[in-house]
Amino acid sequence: MTTVSRLGAAELIASAEELADVLTDTVAGGASVGFLAPLDRAAAVAWWEGRVAAVSAGHLAVWVARDADRLLGTVSLAFPDKPNSRHRAELVKLMVHRDGRGQGLGRTLLTTAETEAAAAGVTLLHLDTETDSPAESLYHSAGWTRLGAIPDYAASPSGELRPTTIFYKRVGAGEGEGAGGEAGAEAAAVGR
Repeated sequence: MTTVSRLGAAELIASAEELADVLTDTVAGGASVGFLAPLDRAAAVAWWEGRVAAVSAGHLAVWVARDADRLLGTVSLAFPDKPNSRHRAELVKLMVHRDGRGQGLGRTLLTTAETEAAAAGVTLLHLDTETDSPAESLYHSAGWTRLGAIPDYAASPSGELRPTTIFYKRVGAGEGEGAGGEAGAEAAAVGR
């Protein structure tokens, strides 16, 4: 059985080694999540430990999915610190270890982040993902609206410049309202 839980600062420190395993595996598998391959495990641990201050300050929320044996996935929400943008958050670092893929963990983590964002009063989520990546189809199927693509946005783990696609989704009180509500309904109607 898989459980999803939110990590506080102390739990993040305690889980840094396992989170590093997920991060290094994700990069080794070719996913563009901000790092070049090969990603040194010590650097991955240090990167996760570097997120502790943001978690402590409430600017970052991190959830993990675990089975009985180990941590298999993670997702985070980054919250802006500006007064005019507290209604939104960025979905970042949705990652599932290759050993845990095909079990719905990505969708479970995504749904958790969306639900928790709405519960925190967030009404708009946004993200970027490598264009034509497997993650892009997950966001389409989960009702996210594709805004467009930016060419040569980030380097893949092999160093090749790749485009990224920007998505957004209204959640909570803002769900289905205003710009994008119609597009979101249209996307759902065509089964994307």
